[in-house]
Amino acid sequence: MRFSEAMQTVIRDGDGWQATVSEDWLQGRSAFGGLQAALALRAMRELVHADMPLRSLQTTFVAPVPAGTVSIRAQRLREGRSATQVEASLYDGEQTLCRLVAVFGSARPSVLNFQPQQPPVASPTPRELRYVEGRMPAFTQHFRASWLRGDLPFSGGHQREAVLRLSLRDEGQPDETHVLAFADFIPPIALSMFATPTPGSSLTWMIELLRHRYDDLGMDDWRVDAELIAARDGYTQQSVMLWGPHGEPVALSRQSMVVFG
Repeated sequence: MRFSEAMQTVIRDGDGWQATVSEDWLQGRSAFGGLQAALALRAMRELVHADMPLRSLQTTFVAPVPAGTVSIRAQRLREGRSATQVEASLYDGEQTLCRLVAVFGSARPSVLNFQPQQPPVASPTPRELRYVEGRMPAFTQHFRASWLRGDLPFSGGHQREAVLRLSLRDEGQPDETHVLAFADFIPPIALSMFATPTPGSSLTWMIELLRHRYDDLGMDDWRVDAELIAARDGYTQQSVMLWGPHGEPVALSRQSMVVFG
């Protein structure tokens, strides 16, 4: 199931929504975090004006989201003149699996107008991450990823920064849900410091979007710049800057993760 097809599984179900998570979008025993957030965002989007861009999204991963049908509930928390805040959760029965709060905001007049500039990568030596069934998270088969800087997962490295070139195996034009998928693809940098497979997972994720449209970017050759900020007591903090195919600044994110090793 391609990413755009997964988004189309979000349908109304009484007072809420339901969606389908297929086996090929799992990350261990839970759905890929970027997919979880995107499914919830698709439901939240129905409660907001279509022309109001997503500005930020805060996500807490509470429990594993297994393959199959997942329920989604969403509600507007506040609707102001320029900004609307919406809450959503994924459920399995009455068990909360994932909770999110999004802020959608219209453009405001401002004298401030500046954006980050993409730094060059000196002497990149691309190393492609090849999908091997049974040895890699299933969702990675939907991406083409090359490391331009940094160490591959479980390579016993020491670098705390990584730069990836990333494409999504999908058709059509990207939207805000695709941004979530691109931004969440990179695994914890801490896992590259282990020489053997070691489990890890995300606890919280905050992402801030820097554009109001994405359909002009395409699905290929996005770039992820990531940095491991801190690691202690089995918890890690990692930041990501997401760039479009031509160096456009797209999103900033920060994740708190756990590493079992």
